[in-house]
Amino acid sequence: MKKVNDYISLLRVPQWVKNAFVALPLFFDGSMTDTHRLLLMLLAVVSFSLAASAVYCLNDVMDVNADRLHPVKCKRPLASGRVNRGEGLMLMLLCLAVSVGLCLWLLPMSAFYVLVVYVALNVAYSLLLKHVGILDMLIVAFFYVLRILFGGAAVSIRPTSWLLLMAFLLALFLVIAKRRDDVLMMQEGGTSVRKSAQAYNLEFINLSLTLVATITIVCYIMYTMSAETISHFHSDYVFATSLFVIAGILRYMQVTLVVGKSGSPTKLLFKDRFVQLCLIGWLLAFVFIIYLPQWIPGE
Repeated sequence: MKKVNDYISLLRVPQWVKNAFVALPLFFDGSMTDTHRLLLMLLAVVSFSLAASAVYCLNDVMDVNADRLHPVKCKRPLASGRVNRGEGLMLMLLCLAVSVGLCLWLLPMSAFYVLVVYVALNVAYSLLLKHVGILDMLIVAFFYVLRILFGGAAVSIRPTSWLLLMAFLLALFLVIAKRRDDVLMMQEGGTSVRKSAQAYNLEFINLSLTLVATITIVCYIMYTMSAETISHFHSDYVFATSLFVIAGILRYMQVTLVVGKSGSPTKLLFKDRFVQLCLIGWLLAFVFIIYLPQWIPGE
């Protein structure tokens, strides 16, 4: 049983929450009540989650020596020695095989092409690109764009440019906040597992975080008030969702700059009640805007 738990830890199952981005095209299209498309979306989430776990296994195999020097990552299954490299590679191949099999068998070929790009870019990232400052953050943010493109391809919905842009900006904001931990560790005399951290300092990271947060909020407000958005949702009240976005970003910056615990966005999402309430409020607001008219007779 302990070995099974180690495998689950290696797959980083809690990180699957990031793959909720796969469902965004269907959600914003107003088609979550379409049973066939909903099933395709769920299959897409499973397929992408398994591909992401395969990538996590590859990263841990590649970074095992560096992870042993990290105060937190040294506890990972591979770095601690609870799982050997051979087992890690076998688990990676198994997840990748099931992911590709599901995609080829049950989803459109366009989704498979996006999956190939995601896996190939992750391999390039693990081998080389993650060591290049700035590019490393941009690529990780782009992975979220690929999640949305994959979800759109799976249900034959073309994501809007606004959705892709907002996903990229939000992801970049989170990545910068996470990189701040590496810079702090390096400046405090610790060992950073990321060579790219040497390309940053605290001033640059703080300024970048503020800049991207500002751009994200401005772009989101522009999105909610654009004629295209108002026409798509048939509502003049989309702008009200900006409140939850602004509050969530401010809270994340508070946790990052004041509390100093921005290392894992996923852990923060599971533990921080303020962030959870912002996300729930944002989702409920869009549920009312998009789906409430469908449930009211005569609308």
